[in-house]
Amino acid sequence: MVISAQPGSAPLVTEIDAKAPTQPIPAQDGADYLKSIPGFSVIRKGGTDGDPVLRGQAGSRLNILLDGQNIFGGCGNRMDPPTAYVFPAAYDRVTVVKGPQTVLYGPGATAGVVLFERDIKRFTEPGAKLEGSLTLGSFGRHDEATEARAGVPDFYVQGSATRTTSGDYKDGAGNKVHSNYRRWSTNAAVGWTPDEHTSLELSGARSNGRAAYADRSMDGSKFLRENVGLSFKKYAISTVIQKIEFSGYYNYADHIMDNYTLRPAPMMPMLMNPDRKTVGGRAETDLAITDTTSATTGVDLQNNRHAGRMSLTTPYVRDASFEDKGLFTEFTQKIGEGGRAIGGFRADGWTAEDDRATISIGSGMMGTATANPTANSVRKKTLFSGFGRFEQDLPSLPVTVYAGVGVASRFPDYWELLNKESVSTISSFNAKHEQNTQLDIGAHYKKEALSSSVSLFANKIDNYILVQTNYAKPTMMGSRNTTIVRNIDAATWGAEASLAYQFLKNWTADASLTFVEGNNETEKRPLAQQPPLEARLGLSYTTEVWSFGGLTRAVARQDRFALNEGNIVGQDLGSTGGFTLFSLNGSWNIAHYAKLSAGVDNLFNKTYAEFISHGGAAVTGYTQTTRVNEPGRTLWAKLTLKY
Repeated sequence: MVISAQPGSAPLVTEIDAKAPTQPIPAQDGADYLKSIPGFSVIRKGGTDGDPVLRGQAGSRLNILLDGQNIFGGCGNRMDPPTAYVFPAAYDRVTVVKGPQTVLYGPGATAGVVLFERDIKRFTEPGAKLEGSLTLGSFGRHDEATEARAGVPDFYVQGSATRTTSGDYKDGAGNKVHSNYRRWSTNAAVGWTPDEHTSLELSGARSNGRAAYADRSMDGSKFLRENVGLSFKKYAISTVIQKIEFSGYYNYADHIMDNYTLRPAPMMPMLMNPDRKTVGGRAETDLAITDTTSATTGVDLQNNRHAGRMSLTTPYVRDASFEDKGLFTEFTQKIGEGGRAIGGFRADGWTAEDDRATISIGSGMMGTATANPTANSVRKKTLFSGFGRFEQDLPSLPVTVYAGVGVASRFPDYWELLNKESVSTISSFNAKHEQNTQLDIGAHYKKEALSSSVSLFANKIDNYILVQTNYAKPTMMGSRNTTIVRNIDAATWGAEASLAYQFLKNWTADASLTFVEGNNETEKRPLAQQPPLEARLGLSYTTEVWSFGGLTRAVARQDRFALNEGNIVGQDLGSTGGFTLFSLNGSWNIAHYAKLSAGVDNLFNKTYAEFISHGGAAVTGYTQTTRVNEPGRTLWAKLTLKY
């Protein structure tokens, strides 16, 4: 069947098949895939490379890992979030942990964690597997993906390649949106599996692309990623040591933005070429301390270096470096019949260095270099995070209830420390770190034909890092508008509910409802960039050969906003009206090795934009809109082959 909504798999955890077809049109980047999960929204900039938002929190508040590895974009204007380097077809599954309810996956995850993962499976006998897919859609969309794996019991090799291309899409009114893109990726790995409990893998990846943007004066003409990773896993070592794991990786992002490759050349061509190197690793051990007590403990580290240049013929100049060293422990204690206490603690030693000798006042090549008041400054801070949660399987019902409290501390990221100004100076390097204290409660029900979940959360964020545009800063000549970072206290709360019910043999209904609201507690007004109430209702008919389905998505008005305030990704532009969309899909299992799925999104060609989307920019040859409008009616089909 075609996936249209994702219920939770366990308390605060959602796990989905990364290769399954989805509606809207099967995803071409990480953010596109996440938007099918209740609680997620996407800040649109064009046709690709949107920024995911979970429960109203965006940017580095959401920790995104690719096979356990961090990759951070280089663009100072957030053209390349981590999900821009994700090609979903190259992974086996996506796991989301909502809220500060784990400490295992790196620092600063105040909103949650997203894991894009591949499975390592030992061949019990010599063999090979091959899988490929082709997706065609409106506006010149076509995707190709292939994955091959071969091996014997002791060794295996695997590789995958993806390519996705689209022209400019049109909104419901027929206006063309500057949104064309082309992206490709390759991945390869070789592994040693001497027994069913041991694996050693060396992997590499390379990807690139280009993307036109409807929200700014420049486009992305290069999104190069180069990666090398090494991992070792050993299971069932003793009755106490269940697993040990070591991994290390190198990620390099080389990004070019310019105003002439993907749009008519202006009178003054401009180019910026930032890059970022990330080196990291982790070591962890799973322990079965007693029959009722288990734990995972370990360390992780990452080192980042960011640099940039204004010409392809000049050397890179480093402007920042970051380092984090983390120590973590997470445990599960069984209590009585069906009860579990789960908790964890994490300590992170952060170091950040401001390597900028000057700061440019103004944008791009028109900026004026001014002495940096925080040049060569070094910040060091030890931050602590932790959580505790109780889960109980009810004895008389197939229900699990839970309640948890988490505290997550987040050090400011590159965009908050080194790419903005503060209220008092031209450098925001002294921005304070955030601390999120959050309560999560909920319940899961699963029995035969019916599964459902409901969750509620409320948090208090001390020193929330707010990004404000068009801030009038006093000068000797009057004032100038700029973008600043400042700290406030904030609070958000919300709820998510989902249900799937097979009410007849082949008929299933599913529904989800998400709500989040936030306040700027310091200034007693709405917190910016909070998506509105959203409901989804799906209906599907499924047999062993066929499936047919429909999806209705209804989004409410959003009148709560804070003009020009937001996060590193976007700021509020004003209120939006509500909208309702209808989509249809179907699939045909042609044979055990072939499946065809197809659909139509935005069936009635609605003209609309998401509340959190970026504002539309003036691009020659295109109609400027208040926000970047979403695609109009979109037809698509996907053929999947397996051998």
